Amino acid sequence: AKGDAMPWALIEVRRQWSREEETAIIDAVHAALVAAFRIPAKDKHVRLQVHEPHRFAHPPALAEPEYATLVSVDCFAGRSVEAKRRLYGEIVDRLEPLGIPRDHVSITLRESPTENWGIRGGQAACDVDLEFNVKV
Repeated sequence: AKGDAMPWALIEVRRQWSREEETAIIDAVHAALVAAFRIPAKDKHVRLQVHEPHRFAHPPALAEPEYATLVSVDCFAGRSVEAKRRLYGEIVDRLEPLGIPRDHVSITLRESPTENWGIRGGQAACDVDLEFNVKV
């Protein structure tokens, strides 16, 4: 099966959203990854986790703490600092129109070498033609 070359993203929020809003949040982060990291659009691996507010602590200075949002991205190592900067900007640019203030979004990026990913039926990603360039 093609199209499982990552990255994987997890969006964590501390308020309830409608089904349509949840889909829009997922699509926004996915579109940011496509734009910044130039991954294939079909490579969509994004999860949304809604926490009970008391289970998601936040910085006390947030004006609207119910909109605190954490985006964690796991990806293959190799992207440039400029691509990472583009990703961070794209994420906040795309979440802001959905009502999430830019300064309420935190983003973490965890990179691993391709040998640390098991994909396509248990193969090491370093042994697979990924069909896209990580060096962006």
